[in-house]
Amino acid sequence: MEAKFEHKALAGARIALGVIFFWAFLDKLFGLGYATAANKSWLLGNSPTYGFLKFATAGPLSSLFQSLAGQVWVDVLFMAGLALIGLALILGMGIQIAGYAGALLVLMMYLAAIPFYAPESHNPLVDEHIVYLFILLAFTQMKVGHWYGYGKTWSKSNWVKKYPILE
Repeated sequence: MEAKFEHKALAGARIALGVIFFWAFLDKLFGLGYATAANKSWLLGNSPTYGFLKFATAGPLSSLFQSLAGQVWVDVLFMAGLALIGLALILGMGIQIAGYAGALLVLMMYLAAIPFYAPESHNPLVDEHIVYLFILLAFTQMKVGHWYGYGKTWSKSNWVKKYPILE
């Protein structure tokens, strides 16, 4: 049976969003020269959150986020989140947890630099973080991991049967 167009489109969106998360992880880990310069990589001992949290925050919560800049536990959680959310979306496994965790992560990033308060923003109300948030939340309610991913096999595992949130 041929896959429906909407399944192909949603699988493509899932994989593309996964690549966005995982690429951010790789770029910050190795300093690939895109968003992170080679001499600013996490492997060289630099904080992957410091620059953004210290200098790019804007809005009423900026002082809260600035106080988190460079904290090791924040760096570890952020990097683990990028890697695990990205891999889950790419592979189609653990979509519910990845969707909720990803939505929380992008919401926090939005709140750290609310576009209305950021002069370099392209849109003062809605940016890509809000779009990602809604897509990720929608993924939690669909079987997007079953289409061009390992979700169907994953959902039959004993772990997922015991803990359905793992699907």
